[in-house]
Amino acid sequence: MTAPLHVPRHSSEAPAAPAPQRQRKPRKQRGPVWLAGLLLVSPSLILIGIFVYGFLGWNVRVSFSEWKGLSPSYDFVGLDNYADLWRDERFRADARNLIVFTVVFVAGSLLLGFLMAMLLDKGVRGEAFFRGVYLFPMAISFIATAIVWRWLLDNGTGEDTAGLNKLFAAAGLDFLRSDWHKSDSMWAIAAVALPAGWALSGYVMALFLAGMRGVPETLRESARLDGASESQIFWHVVRPALRPVMFSALLIMVHISLKAFDLLYALDQGNLRIDTPSLYMWFTTFDGGFYDRGATIATVLLLGVALVVGPYVWYALRTERR
Repeated sequence: MTAPLHVPRHSSEAPAAPAPQRQRKPRKQRGPVWLAGLLLVSPSLILIGIFVYGFLGWNVRVSFSEWKGLSPSYDFVGLDNYADLWRDERFRADARNLIVFTVVFVAGSLLLGFLMAMLLDKGVRGEAFFRGVYLFPMAISFIATAIVWRWLLDNGTGEDTAGLNKLFAAAGLDFLRSDWHKSDSMWAIAAVALPAGWALSGYVMALFLAGMRGVPETLRESARLDGASESQIFWHVVRPALRPVMFSALLIMVHISLKAFDLLYALDQGNLRIDTPSLYMWFTTFDGGFYDRGATIATVLLLGVALVVGPYVWYALRTERR
């Protein structure tokens, strides 16, 4: 016999509805959104406020005082230190040297960096190798760069000739021989711009190369289809895209030139022909003990850097808002 099938009982009662789930109320936000981020970066802000802006403020305070010697003196003298500095013949000569150094250094590094970027943008073979070669000088400290170029810029004569002068003599280019930074000319400081430009031209090259590679290839191809030559493509397509890069590179190089110290100090620290305000500040403060004048020179350099960096910051903020 077949076992009877089990027929389930049908209840007339409807199944019980599931209990409604309680919706969790969103947690109330405790404090503003930016508070957590502010707490995270507050240690860095405190350290920067003390050791950067605090010391800058202290330096400005010393520039308005009469502090000579090891004993601090904060007697307020107003703008007397700035007036004395303006009448200082050495400071005026140093300012002229700084202008010459800045012009030669900035123009040389921008031109050399731009030419190297143009060569690499053509897609040469072994581009990675050449990029490393061009960037290598930037990895060397300015102290080591000065030691090498101190030998290259040697102004010896006869058997004592070395460096570039010896190379010129061997190549039959004696007319290019120079006393370099030891020359009596007011342009002696221009020779110091050679190692500085050599060291930072690779950095400028990287900036220009990034700007050139940022131009879409489709724009270049469409210009070629319209019959434009490569020079016309560069002038009308690539060049406008390089304006922000040029502006940034120019301001960065000027900013670096105003602060140049270690290269000049290691190259020939006792040579007044290549003296600059930064060197004058060092010697008058730590060798002469005139802390008020040293602080005054530092404040003037700070104002110069602010005049250079300020437009760059304003331009960067304006570009981000667009």
